[in-house]
Order: sequence, then structure tokens, then C-alpha cells
Amino acid sequence: MEKIFGRPVVTQEDMKRRIEELGRQIASDYAGKDLILVGILKGAFAFYADLARAIRAPLLVDFLIVTSYGSKAKTSGKVKMVTDLTEDIKGRDVLLVEDIVDSGLTVQYLVKALSKRKPRSIKVCALLSKPKRRRIAVKVDYVGFEISNKYVVGYGLDYQQQYRNLPYLAVLDQVDEEGHKT
Repeated sequence: MEKIFGRPVVTQEDMKRRIEELGRQIASDYAGKDLILVGILKGAFAFYADLARAIRAPLLVDFLIVTSYGSKAKTSGKVKMVTDLTEDIKGRDVLLVEDIVDSGLTVQYLVKALSKRKPRSIKVCALLSKPKRRRIAVKVDYVGFEISNKYVVGYGLDYQQQYRNLPYLAVLDQVDEEGHKT
């Protein structure tokens, strides 16, 4: 892998510590409830796996593949569900697990689409939040880290489908916040 990223903005150690904290909080908040953890692929895969292990409570797992980027780094503004859930969420407590919430478009789309299936509740957990990039006000119930308006890769987040396997988060030095090479 060509090294085109800069210093880590969130280290492995910081992520591990924060994910353990989130897991404890989520386990407490969902005690005695019918929790289904829905991972939004591809970006949330690393966070999702670590978070699921950190939640010391019974839960079901499921996944969605959603895209708003296509092959580009900048969002198209149109969200598309590529694959659907395999579990029925009616009457269950759904926790959507996202890698990053920036514009808010994907979260808004998913909450609206999944609400039609009549779950008991829907909440959102994101590893990263970029509130300065919000185009739509959305509620993120659990946030790992709030970050500045930089383009980050690693720990599931990519640049043109690469760098997802980095064990930490790093700013991509040669890419601006919109995903354009500089």
C-alpha cells in the first residue's frame, strides 16, 4: 500500500477504549430489550465487529449495504439500499451502526425506510461524526469521536475502496475534505 496518509487522528488504543465505553453504555441502555444491531457496510465492518463484542448483552446481528458514493469519494446525494436485512425488525429495538455521519443523508434515509417496518425503536451509533458537514439535521445517539472536516481513512473507511484495513484512522494528506486529490 502506498503511504499517502498522514499521522493517525485516532489511534488503535483510543478506538479500543472508546468502543468499550460505548459497548457498556449500549448494554445498559438496552438491558432487557430485543436489540438488533444493523451494520451499514462496507465502511462500518471493523467498528461493527468490535462494538458487537463490546456489548455484553444478547443481540441479533444483521447488515445492510447502502451507497451514496458509487465509485467516487464525494457523495452523490442519492442514497440507495443495495442489500436488505435478513431479520424482521417489527417490534424490535434497532441500533444502526455507521462508520461516519457527515451530510446526514444516509442516516435520514435509513431511519425513514426502516421506520416503515414498525420497529419498537431506531437509534444510531457512529464511530465518527462530522457535524460541520451536516446538510440535514439527524440525531446520532452514540458517537465514538467527533472529528474535524478532514478526509479520513482506515478502520473500515476508504478512499476509492482502499485503506479500509488500516488499524487506526488517518487523514489522507493528498485528498481534500471533499475527496478530491490535491
